[in-house]
Amino acid sequence: MLKNILKFTIAGAVALGLAACDSKETKKVEETKVEAKQTVIKIGATPVPHVEILEAVKPLLKAKGYDLEIVEFTDYVTPNIAVNEGELDANFFQHLPYLEEFNKNKNTDLVKTVNVHLEPMGLYSNKIKALSELEDGATIAVPNDPTNESRALDILVKEGLLTFKDVDFKTVVDIIENPKNLKIKELDAPQLPRVLDEVDAAIINTNYALSANLNPLKDAIIIESKDSPYANIVVVKKGNENKDSIKALNEAINSEEIRTFIKEKYQGSIVEAF
Repeated sequence: MLKNILKFTIAGAVALGLAACDSKETKKVEETKVEAKQTVIKIGATPVPHVEILEAVKPLLKAKGYDLEIVEFTDYVTPNIAVNEGELDANFFQHLPYLEEFNKNKNTDLVKTVNVHLEPMGLYSNKIKALSELEDGATIAVPNDPTNESRALDILVKEGLLTFKDVDFKTVVDIIENPKNLKIKELDAPQLPRVLDEVDAAIINTNYALSANLNPLKDAIIIESKDSPYANIVVVKKGNENKDSIKALNEAINSEEIRTFIKEKYQGSIVEAF
């Protein structure tokens, strides 16, 4: 009887030991899988300067054990949807006022992590060389998304060309005074460089200006001041901002190496904001 009890006890102990080992091995495999997933950071960005800056970030993240996968976009909507749906870990193309308006209108749950740089918006033209040459009834194209349109119209307000009602986001319907009878044409931001031959002038985001070989410091007739609140930011889905991978991304993109890269690469046409 004692032999049988011992036999069952030993067998049970062995079984428990094997089960514990299996449990540990399973947990180890699962942890390895999780770690493998977290070594790749997938980020969406518009081409210039965002992708260029991220390419400079790549080796810094590689040294931290992360591979940065950059997915290029040419619009301002898809990369936010992709982050919200978990197809991307982060994106880098927008400023905070745009993000806040996007969250409100699209019912997304996205948050800023860090500031990176400021792209001063500018007024460009193929027809005039100075603001004084702008004729009565001239057409000026501006971005059609709420925050960038308001931002563009603020440039015209600062130059005394328009006066608006006191609203959060200015649009053409809010104009009170328009002494030059300017016609404001609202277009998708990426289209603006392509319509310069069709309008008298266009107010263009710097990333799209640079993509069209327009230098804000040399080619813009007027340019947004550097104290603008519209710094470009890294964005993630709410709840992911404390992930180790995102913290590593933030540290790399706000490093002294990237500060130097921005200064040397863009020579003041883009300004670091950290």
